[in-house]
Amino acid sequence: MKAERLSRRVVYESGWVNLYLDKVRLPNGVMINPFHLLDFPRSAVAALVEDDQGRLILCRIYRYSTDIEEWELPAGGVEAGEEVLDAARREVWEETGLESEGHALLYSYYPQNGLGNKVFHVVHCRSGRQTSQPDPAEVAETRWFERQEIEKMLAERYFSDGFTLTALLLWLMGKEGA
Repeated sequence: MKAERLSRRVVYESGWVNLYLDKVRLPNGVMINPFHLLDFPRSAVAALVEDDQGRLILCRIYRYSTDIEEWELPAGGVEAGEEVLDAARREVWEETGLESEGHALLYSYYPQNGLGNKVFHVVHCRSGRQTSQPDPAEVAETRWFERQEIEKMLAERYFSDGFTLTALLLWLMGKEGA
């Protein structure tokens, strides 16, 4: 049995995010009015790009919403009609200038399943040759990190980006290329 949407009020709609106030009857009969739903038209992908030495590349990126600049994995939205692995390949190239290969989907999840329907995909791949430079308007710097550096950053609670944090923990668990 599924929930039944009885009505919807549109608060805001765009190509990035929509906000709806729904009247919903849950499968157990409970009514929620209003249910605030953040609807995301596109999923997102983050890439764990590993080199032959077992290092990962991270991008130093400023985020206006949190006013923080920190190291993150290459990541971004999956375009309409684009396959997840192709989106990972594109995001790696756009944010690092690296070609990438051997893409494998490790995990897909809803980071805020009680509030929104955004899907995050974590992909592992191997680095290829450098064919471009990152867009300086988006990425301040890229750098390769050793496993021990990432473990230290995690222990010091450095990462505030949940997408990067989740993917790095999967990588440390040995889920790369699974």
